[in-house]
Amino acid sequence: MLTYRNLLENEICRQLFLHFTRHQIVTKCWRKRNGQWTVENAPFIDEWTEADYEELILDLQETVHSGGFVYAAFYNDQLKGFVSVGSNPFGNAHSYLDLTHIYVSEDMRRRGIGRTLFNAAKAWAKAHAAEKLYISAHSAAESQAFYRSMGCVEANEYNQAHVEKEPFDCQMECML
Repeated sequence: MLTYRNLLENEICRQLFLHFTRHQIVTKCWRKRNGQWTVENAPFIDEWTEADYEELILDLQETVHSGGFVYAAFYNDQLKGFVSVGSNPFGNAHSYLDLTHIYVSEDMRRRGIGRTLFNAAKAWAKAHAAEKLYISAHSAAESQAFYRSMGCVEANEYNQAHVEKEPFDCQMECML
């Protein structure tokens, strides 16, 4: 049975991710060249290392601790998807809240979980006075197709910290 709920800071640990598969075979990615977006061959496999899990766990714990939103999907009591939104507004008009993570386990993709998680993030951000969600989005063609289907477009303002951390990500926003 598929259920959704907020995560508590103390339950975000390595054990939570034991049945979560972060694996994505990427063949094509969006790249901005001379001010124009194009799709290019850029094959790689995206998987998390133990160091990635450690960083993720600390980030999600801090998000909850600082009043942000961490919401998860469970199938038979096993984590199968999650989304997080930071609590600090930013941008020239302080109109953005940052969608910091959204992932669905490889074994549960294409079942509407990502859409449900994204919509929950939008609702939470809107209830916390944001006008837009900001997404530093993975550039894989499949990831971009998902974000565009959710109404995301290229961000009017780029968050420089995101650009520096992930230079190949597409900086996007979604109106709330």
